[in-house]
Formats: sequence, structure tokens, C-alpha cells
Amino acid sequence: MGTTWQWQLSGPVDPRIDVPVYDIDGFGNDAAVVRRLHALGRRVICYVNVGAAENYRPDYKRFPARVLGRPNGWPGERWLDIRRLDVLGPIMTARFDMCRDKGFDAVEPDLVENYTEATGFPLTAADQLAYNRLIARLAHERGMSVGLKNDLDQIDELLRDFDFAVNEECVQFHECRALTRFIKAGKAVLHVEYRISPDRFCPVTKPLGLSSMRKRLALDAWRQPC
Repeated sequence: MGTTWQWQLSGPVDPRIDVPVYDIDGFGNDAAVVRRLHALGRRVICYVNVGAAENYRPDYKRFPARVLGRPNGWPGERWLDIRRLDVLGPIMTARFDMCRDKGFDAVEPDLVENYTEATGFPLTAADQLAYNRLIARLAHERGMSVGLKNDLDQIDELLRDFDFAVNEECVQFHECRALTRFIKAGKAVLHVEYRISPDRFCPVTKPLGLSSMRKRLALDAWRQPC
């Protein structure tokens, strides 16, 4: 698809990158930031963590202890028991309402492959499919498109539910061909590498139609696109 994009989750958003798509933090940016990007002709994606509770978010106290699992390696984050749709559904509904009310066009729900992680809960692939489909439905009901973040093993089952893909390090891990199912369906794949340079990954991803760039793990404004 070749859609150039910017992904910035830390620091004040730099609106000067001349790309059609920005992916920014939903909690950390207000409606004025989204309006400014829209005025520059950008479509704006709302980053929201749906697979872990972050103790620095304003709604953290809404997560009862029974759905909080092991730490996931990022400071202040704990895995969620995604089987508890009755508990997590209303919390994620409120978060997606926030994205809609701020004027975002789409959602990037992060951490949607908990069943492959040591969360502290006996999660299955079926649990993940049910949760991911709930997440996609919540976005669509609010008029926003939604991206499948990683979760390569469930692309076949979820391709109809998600409008684009966001991928980290498919070149590093030799996984990019799995993402061509999105490309063949006419859906963009927004891709980043952290540890290898564009002269190595661009020859791999450009022929496949991926929208690739290099970023730092901090996901600040710096980028190296193909």
C-alpha cells in the first residue's frame, strides 16, 4: 500500500513530518492536537493499550485486582485477563469513546496477543480471538477504523475484523510474508524496525507493499523511512 506514516508516543507531537498518517497516544494528546493534524491533512490514529493496565493512566483504578496479571516488562504495566469481557468491555468502551470524542480517525489497540505471553492467566487462542473481535467492534461502532497490532498467528481469523495492520520487527524475525494477507485485501501494513537499518529492511518490505520506517524504542519524533 505504501502509506507513509509517523508513530510518536513520547514527547510533544511534532506535526511537521509530511506524511498522511500520524499514530499518537490517545491519553497524552487532546482534541486540539488532533485538530491541528487534521488541518495539515493528516489522518490520526489513537494509540490505546488494551492488553495491559498501566498504573500511570487516569483510569487505572477502574481495573479490579482480579483482572491484573503479572508485570509485562514495561514499567508500571501488568497483563490483563482478557477472558473477563464483562469487566474489560466497559473500560475499553470508555477509552474508545475518548478517542472518538477527541476526533481520532482510527485506533491502534496495543498488546492483543496475550495468549502467547506469561500473563499469569490460562489464556487460549480462542480467548484472544473473542477479545480482539470485541475491540474491533468497539472501534467500528464509534466510526473509527482499527488496526491489528502484531498477532500474526491470528491474521487469517481476524482479517475481516481489522482495517489495517501495525507491525513491529517483522524483518528482524523473518515474519513479513504473513502480513501480505492484509496487502492482498487492500489494507495497509504500518511497519517499524528498531534494530536494523533501512538499507537492510526496505529492500525486503517495499516489494511486499509494507509502509516501513525505523524508530527508536522510545517512539519519539525521530524516524528513518524507506
